[in-house]
Amino acid sequence: MKNKMLVLMMVTCMMLFALPTKAKHITGATYQRQLVYIISSKQLNENEKLNKIMEKFFLYNLAQYPSNATYLGYSDYDDHWEDVSKVARDARQKSTLSTVEQLSKLTVKKLSSENQLNLQLLQLQLQQDIAGHSFPDEFMPINQMGGIQRNIPSSLNVMPTSRYSDYQNIISRLKDMPRLIEQTRELLKEGVTEGVIPPRITLRDIPRQIRALIPKDTWTSPLLKPFSKFPDVIEQHQQQLLRAQAAKIYRTDVIPAWEKLLLYFEAEYMPKAREEIALSTLKNGAEWYQWRVKTYTTTELTPEQIHQLGLDEVKRIRAEMAEIIKEVEYEGDFQQFLEFLRTDPQFFYTDEEELMKEYRNISKKVDGELPTLFKVLPRLPYGVKEIPVNEAKSQTTAYYSGGSIRAGRSGTFYANTYALNTRPKWEMIALTLHEAVPGHHLQIALAQELEQLPDFRKNSGFTVFVEGWALYAEQLGYPMGLYKTPYDRFGQLTYEMWRAIRLVVDTGMHAKGWSRQQAIDFFKANSSKSLHDIEVEIDRYIVWPGQALAYKIGQLTISRLRKQAEEQLGNNFDVREFHQRILENGAVPMKTLEDKINQWLSGQAVKDRSK
Repeated sequence: MKNKMLVLMMVTCMMLFALPTKAKHITGATYQRQLVYIISSKQLNENEKLNKIMEKFFLYNLAQYPSNATYLGYSDYDDHWEDVSKVARDARQKSTLSTVEQLSKLTVKKLSSENQLNLQLLQLQLQQDIAGHSFPDEFMPINQMGGIQRNIPSSLNVMPTSRYSDYQNIISRLKDMPRLIEQTRELLKEGVTEGVIPPRITLRDIPRQIRALIPKDTWTSPLLKPFSKFPDVIEQHQQQLLRAQAAKIYRTDVIPAWEKLLLYFEAEYMPKAREEIALSTLKNGAEWYQWRVKTYTTTELTPEQIHQLGLDEVKRIRAEMAEIIKEVEYEGDFQQFLEFLRTDPQFFYTDEEELMKEYRNISKKVDGELPTLFKVLPRLPYGVKEIPVNEAKSQTTAYYSGGSIRAGRSGTFYANTYALNTRPKWEMIALTLHEAVPGHHLQIALAQELEQLPDFRKNSGFTVFVEGWALYAEQLGYPMGLYKTPYDRFGQLTYEMWRAIRLVVDTGMHAKGWSRQQAIDFFKANSSKSLHDIEVEIDRYIVWPGQALAYKIGQLTISRLRKQAEEQLGNNFDVREFHQRILENGAVPMKTLEDKINQWLSGQAVKDRSK
């Protein structure tokens, strides 16, 4: 009997180890059992154990978040949406705790140096999640910047559409959509009960966003966009059948679900929204904000320290701006010059196509200069598109949407063409460098192509690194020769000022009692960005506390490390090698980045002494 039990356990263990990469049906309980078997295995060494745990962790999270799986190019989960019920949320928390428990049983000194870092980063991610369990972010699932009214159409838009089965998956998601909508409505109701509701000012655009998903003309809905065009491999009668199925589900199930949510949102939820804008006004709000600051910046900086850093950076950049104003011999004062940049017709396009054409022209110029600054470039291409009309009014100036070689989808730099008189020409170079190359697209695509990294790190989202790199990338327009005019250079400073202002107003609103208007006034007094952009930005900081701090903290760290490398290496400094060292580990916390650069510089010093 004992031998039979041993054989059974060995077979079970082998089955768990040999699970295919398709993890569609992995539950929390199954995942937790896998971890126990891996850790207790006598056949695996410590490195093999960690490698298998990282693999299971990644696959489990794909199964838990199907929309993210779609985005990353894993189509096994394309027929349903994530489960955001309380039962599912509790199960995910239990799995997080179980992962931490099993990882603690590894003997760190037996791991390779690469796996010691992998373990460190995985534990950090899990510890951040556990700390976040104390703060009910889930009760505020909708705001003007995100939520199902934004995420559902964007997920449908990146789903594969090359085979008949792909469209069956989209139809399955249409069928499953009412369930996710109702779960979201329940989260909103629970948030009201718990007193966790967003500020009313940030909710004003959401009814319009929802209505844009269910227009009177069925086939103009963004939810049915995949059915507007079919590949040739799908026969005509199959296309007609798919369109008929989609239209029926849309009219009988999807529209009523959105209408029910909209009715509740307008009649009950918005009237109960809070007037206060600060996260600190909620229960445990000060601690909540500090956790978000730490998570987004990966530092121990306090809101007060970040606020002062922001004031110092604003002062420094203002001085550089003043020099450019002297250079162009403008006769007015600083505020008059900002108003000149905001309003003079010479700085604006009057045609949307001309604006988009110039963004594409800038992108091509940058592409040609990249080899002078980088040793390795990503294989994945990118494109430049307009932000969808249903998003544009409440969306920021631009954003990047990552691509996937696995999914056969390029990266995309989305630019906003809403209100052309708020989209000045002098911001376009810095914006392109940030959102496309050498900013987000180059860094994110390269990270996905780093074969030596485990999957969870290839897709790591340490905001301070991702956004810090993109802000640093704006400065690379100088060696590329892109900032040719004083106004172009002022535009670059405006964008750097924008991120410095964030340090002041984000901490000001959430930790120091600033009003929304006070934040708008400070922004306007120090930046030439339009009032519309300023208000959109301030409202973004209100609903994403702490996120905007990551940009400047990351950029300042990378710039400081570059200065350190230039000073230490002197004539041996190679910017291409420096960029390679910054990017070769994917997105990492700032302490890890500093350690890696210091290790590299120490190695260079040893080489010099040995010559």
